[in-house]
This record gives sequence, C-alpha cells and structure tokens, in this order.
Amino acid sequence: MTEISLRQIRAVIAVCEEGSFTRAAKRENATQSGISQHIAAVERAMGVRLFDRSPAGVRPTPAGTRYYRRCVEAVGTLSAAAEEMRALAGRVSGNLRIGLMPTFTRAALAPALKEYVREHPDVKLKIVEGYSAMLTEMVFGEELDFAVVPTFEGRIGLKSRLLARDREMLISGKSRGLKPLVPVRLADLLPLKIVAPGLHNIRRRNLETYFETNGIPVEDMIEMDAMIGTLEFVARSDWVTILPALICVHDLGKSDLVVNPIVKPPLYAEFVVIEPARRTLSVQAQLFLEHLDAEVARIHKLWSRAGLKIETG
Repeated sequence: MTEISLRQIRAVIAVCEEGSFTRAAKRENATQSGISQHIAAVERAMGVRLFDRSPAGVRPTPAGTRYYRRCVEAVGTLSAAAEEMRALAGRVSGNLRIGLMPTFTRAALAPALKEYVREHPDVKLKIVEGYSAMLTEMVFGEELDFAVVPTFEGRIGLKSRLLARDREMLISGKSRGLKPLVPVRLADLLPLKIVAPGLHNIRRRNLETYFETNGIPVEDMIEMDAMIGTLEFVARSDWVTILPALICVHDLGKSDLVVNPIVKPPLYAEFVVIEPARRTLSVQAQLFLEHLDAEVARIHKLWSRAGLKIETG
C-alpha cells in the first residue's frame, strides 16, 4: 500500500473537523486544491471513500469517521512523545493559553495561579475569561490550549475530561429575607425573578430544563452574560440568580449576597476540560490543571466545613 504522509493525515483531520475543503485549507495554510489532492490520494491508497461531497459541504462517510479517529490517535501519540521529551529536558517553559469561565476565575484562579507562577516562572501565560460558546470556539480554533466549560454533548475535533461536579446555589440580596445556607425549594420562593446567562450558554439550557422538569414557573428573566454585573444587581434588588458553589465560596457571611443550597431536588453542574482532539496537553498545561484541581478540592472542603455536601457519589 502507498505510504500515507503526515501532511495527508492532517488534511483528513482538518476536512473532517471543518466540514469544508476551503476552511481546512485555511487552517493548514494550504490551497483548496492541495487539500483535495491529499484526500484523493488517501482514498486511492485506502481503496475506500472517506468523504461525501455535496453543495452543503463535506461529511465523512462511516469509513471516514473511523479513519479520522485513528488519525487523531496517531497525531496525538506523536504530540505526547514530544511532550515527554520536553519534560525530560527539565525546567518547564513555553506558552500556555487558558480559557476559564467566571465560575473559576472569581475564586479558584488566583490561589492556583499564585502557586503555578512561583513554581514555573518561565511559562508565558495568557488567560481568557469567557462563557462556554466563546471558549469552545477558541479551543476548536487552537487559540487556546484548553478551556474549562460546562459539560456538553461533545463536538468532533474536541476531547474532554471531567474536572469538577459542583452544587448549584441560589444567590439573593438581603431584601429577599433568606437566612444564609438554609436549604431552599425554588417552588417555595415564587414569584421567581431570575438573572440567567444567554441562550448560547450551556448553563442556561440546564437551568431551563430544571425549571421545566420540576414545574417551577419563572415570572421574569433578565439575560446577562456579565458576572460582576449580575452579582451587583442581585445584591441591590429582589432578583435572584443561580450559580455554582465554587464561585460564591467567598460570599459566605462576608457580603451583601445570601447563599442558599437548592433542594428537592438539588441541582448540580459538571465542568469539563476541553482541548483539541488532535493534540496532547503540554506539560505546562498539565501542571496548571493539577493546581486547579487542588484548588477546587480545597474549596469543596470549605463548603463541607460549612455543612454543605457537594459530591453525591
């Protein structure tokens, strides 16, 4: 069988993930005809059609999907080998680009970052705060090495692993008259006027599913993808919001915000680390995630001391 080059393998991956020869060519700094020739050469060598072409775009055949997965594994193995060699070189250096939601930047980031920069001063860091849709696109486009987002249904070209499972909390201002940390049923707090993220945010869909499943009517809703603005508004009004315990650990008895666990039933959120499927996390990225993991565990212990069980397993 004709030998297939790494450039041809990368072309298969790019076309499968982009769904377009034009976008694949742009991503690979190649011409559209060059990408087409690479795909045609692989299909001849394999003796099987990898893609169906149509005016609507390019879709992998079942054989194409299977071959894509093998190609991603192969490229990932090469990437992992390179990272192992860098680790053997000793001191950690290089660039690291991270995407985090406000859930993590408000409480977990600073302690984790403090330790990380102390231990690895040669790593050049870029940290982007954003919501799930934006961060997912940036990881897919390799503008970020990884990002932390809510669990989602998955997307071709990305791989994920669970980082944290967290308890959702009701956040209100003192004017609502709730006692801090007393469990609450949302159905007992009507009329419910809530500040929620926009429709593009995965958390919004999860919240609406919870409301519908449990028959909780929402009288009014404000869409706001601005965490500081949300918290400031809630503190000064009779509106409420729902946020993971991770983000509001510093509000325990110290601010104008009142935090209450949601019960009957409780509401949970899961957060995953996403990264490009065709790459392996760098050593510097793996080390940062170790610090972030440790900080999330520390925050959950703080909640446990306050009498709130985060995990269910």
